[in-house]
Amino acid sequence: MKKYIVALHEMDGMIEDIAKDFTHGVVILRGDLAAGKTTFVKKMAKFLGVDEEVTSPTFSLQHCYKERVFHYDMYNHGREHFISLGMLEELERDGLHFVEWGDDELVKILSSAGIDIMTIDIEKISDDKREYTTCIY
Repeated sequence: MKKYIVALHEMDGMIEDIAKDFTHGVVILRGDLAAGKTTFVKKMAKFLGVDEEVTSPTFSLQHCYKERVFHYDMYNHGREHFISLGMLEELERDGLHFVEWGDDELVKILSSAGIDIMTIDIEKISDDKREYTTCIY
């Protein structure tokens, strides 16, 4: 487990560190509304060479960037709906998969399927600072 406390404009070092430690699998992002889950994905996607605009897939469930960067949001429909749509098979594709609003049950399911997982819990410290707690399973 690693913890980072950084301002939004100082995220680059943390992003590089995380990208070095976790190159493929599922990154589950957890935190309150406006904690910075999508902001994290935007910064990571840019670091990974994505030139397109990265937006939250809240209403579309999934966005794909390049051939190896995938972004999901389970906020509106939850884990059961996500699974019923066959999205677990998507998470087995080679690349980095960022899942906003994943929960501990999803971690268990993915772990039992042998999928590499990192969780990132984001806590808003102030308008400009966040605490990121990462854990690799």
